[in-house]
Amino acid sequence: MRFKAEKDILLNGIQTVQNIITTKSALPILSNILIETQQDGVRLTATDLDVGISCVIPVDIQEAGAITIPAKRFSDIIKELPLDDVTIATKKNNQVNITTDVCEFRIMGLAREEFPKLPEFKDREAIKIEQPTLKEMLGLTSFAVSFDETRYILNGTLLKIDKNILTMVSTDGKRLAVIEKKLNQGPEKDIYIIVPIKTIHELSRNLKDEGEISLILGNNQVLFDLGKVIIISRLIEGEFPDYRQVVPAVSENKVKVDREKFLLAVRRAALLATPDYQAVKLEVFKNKLVVSKSTPDVGESREEVAVTYQGKELIIGFNPNYLIDVLKNLDTDSVELELTDSEKPGVIRINGYVYIVLPMRLN
Repeated sequence: MRFKAEKDILLNGIQTVQNIITTKSALPILSNILIETQQDGVRLTATDLDVGISCVIPVDIQEAGAITIPAKRFSDIIKELPLDDVTIATKKNNQVNITTDVCEFRIMGLAREEFPKLPEFKDREAIKIEQPTLKEMLGLTSFAVSFDETRYILNGTLLKIDKNILTMVSTDGKRLAVIEKKLNQGPEKDIYIIVPIKTIHELSRNLKDEGEISLILGNNQVLFDLGKVIIISRLIEGEFPDYRQVVPAVSENKVKVDREKFLLAVRRAALLATPDYQAVKLEVFKNKLVVSKSTPDVGESREEVAVTYQGKELIIGFNPNYLIDVLKNLDTDSVELELTDSEKPGVIRINGYVYIVLPMRLN
């Protein structure tokens, strides 16, 4: 194998696939990137056996072939090369030569035959989704995924397509994010899958603000085809909790507040939070919201934010990170926070999106 590539294009391709590589794998081959020539360029592939990702980059192919190269070492070398064209060539015994006009590296790779084959998805229905739509939906739900491995069913996002309605749901038991969007065309059969958070992160990193993505379902696996980038993932097996049971009826007690001002006030209050004293206090008055934090042996803060509110006065505590996560991902000028009392969850609803967050006891 021999090809010439622009340094930046090659580095970009490596960075697209190397994120999923784990350094703790017992199989040395999983620390490598598979590089194989094809008609329209070179395909780079990485996998951790749960998620596989591959991308195609344009290069000048001089000789066809394939090899696997240690991802971190390859990335580090390419990163430090001068801004020239880079030539990659394989020699006997899986040796790889990396050369530019002024420098040369020789590193050892492993044969492509040792690299796990990614599953194929032939003759299966492809569901088209607009990339900006999926990007927005992931941005408003993925932060609520649980990382508690004892509740593995919550370690991913539920993706459901019923006729032509796409629903995504994430929860960690203390908060819940649900969003619904209409698709131009639904699948022949309804879809109900739980996509692991690692896959969700890779998807979010690679989605663009234009174009379509194809979703293809296999046997307990899913393929996301973004054109130049393909992501294949195992699915989480099991039954996701019935989220509809916990979505409360719309409350009349709505605190309308400038999203950016509310976000900054909560961020400032959170500066005084500690693991033992996490909750930030919200005191809601007519047309005024007081955001405060008091932590023993640390300090206290207090800030007023103007709001529109006609309900009863109340005091409630929230984990500030749970408010920050949603407020920084919304792109509206204002939000309406529904509050019924200090023991009941707070709810934000905007255009098919619902975010529910449980209150915290104030110390």
